[in-house]
Amino acid sequence: MGMIKKYFMPNEYVQSIFQIDIQKLADSGMKGIITDLDNTLVGWDEAEPTDAVKKWFKDVNEAGMTITIVSNNNERRVASFSKSLEVDYIFKARKPRGRAFNQAAQSMQLDPAEIVVIGDQMMTDVFGGNRRGLFTIMVVPVKHTDGFITKFNRLVERRLLQHFRKKGYITWEEN
Repeated sequence: MGMIKKYFMPNEYVQSIFQIDIQKLADSGMKGIITDLDNTLVGWDEAEPTDAVKKWFKDVNEAGMTITIVSNNNERRVASFSKSLEVDYIFKARKPRGRAFNQAAQSMQLDPAEIVVIGDQMMTDVFGGNRRGLFTIMVVPVKHTDGFITKFNRLVERRLLQHFRKKGYITWEEN
């Protein structure tokens, strides 16, 4: 069972990106963030970053960290969202596969030990990040509606969360 915990258990679990202690991450030596887009930063059907998200990106930059948006979504969606934030992005990332994570790390010129992965899905973001030894933070999805594949992933995710809770691995509170 250790393998499942190692791959699917996030290092942290928070309600939203706004609950992440950016300064604490920076102080612990983190220099880069790989973040998912849909249902992590905004709802999957919101085209533009909100003012709160823009401010969060500014706070991350001011803490001396770089952000790359890594999304399984298409180029049009990811490019137009990222443009106003002036950040690098990778679309059609095919997470949890490794190529996009490696590509993001290389373009930020950072070691895996200096990178945080933030996302709302255990099966893609957390698994993909953990497999590479990156620090993973899982957020509660912004929206409760999902596409078909994500629906399936969430089912598996709920089972895993229940399992981790039963084993006593999970110490955080879910609201």
